[in-house]
Amino acid sequence: MYILAPSLLAADFNILGQQIRETEESGAQYLHIDVMDGIFVPSISFGMPLIQSIRDTSRQFFDVHLMIVNPERYIKEFAQCGADGITFHLEAVGNVEKIIEEIHAVGVKAGISVKPATPIEKVYPYLDKVEMVLVMSVEPGFGGQPFMPEAYGRIRQLRDYIDEHHLSVKIEVDGGVGKKNVREVIGAGADICVAGSAVFKKRSISENISHFMDAFKEKG
Repeated sequence: MYILAPSLLAADFNILGQQIRETEESGAQYLHIDVMDGIFVPSISFGMPLIQSIRDTSRQFFDVHLMIVNPERYIKEFAQCGADGITFHLEAVGNVEKIIEEIHAVGVKAGISVKPATPIEKVYPYLDKVEMVLVMSVEPGFGGQPFMPEAYGRIRQLRDYIDEHHLSVKIEVDGGVGKKNVREVIGAGADICVAGSAVFKKRSISENISHFMDAFKEKG
């Protein structure tokens, strides 16, 4: 089963609750919540108060993506405010296994993410310890960037390794995913597609999401 994770970075915060409900009603199983500190990436986004404030709005899986330095400082707090999964960046930590253990210790799923320039092989030692790998198909930090075509090869390489070693870890792809390339993204091996502008901009949310759902059904 393929999963759509609308990215709240692209939402209209004047009507955030309404838009979240529309994504859920339209079939989006996850909400992708980017937390940025202005250090690991240039931008600053939102944090625990927002997550806590919207938790009761949705039954969706809260997919919290920490683009911050020293993420271990806040693992417990993000779990307490409503995260169902916490993804950290390989490039932001020293002891990767310790971070994974700390995430699991608070009762949520663990994900590990890599920037486009980081060799995908760097995540191999941790694939049997996490539930998800997030492959960035843009440079993290800003929404609305175009998909980097070289990400297809990285996704395929990761998928081949996971299948060869009979691992259950899911592949999530974030950055520039939309109706024009979603079939290629899941065809390369992605299980979870993060989409911001492609969900929240231009047409209605339900119509935008329908394009993803159609693609998911085609792939089975």
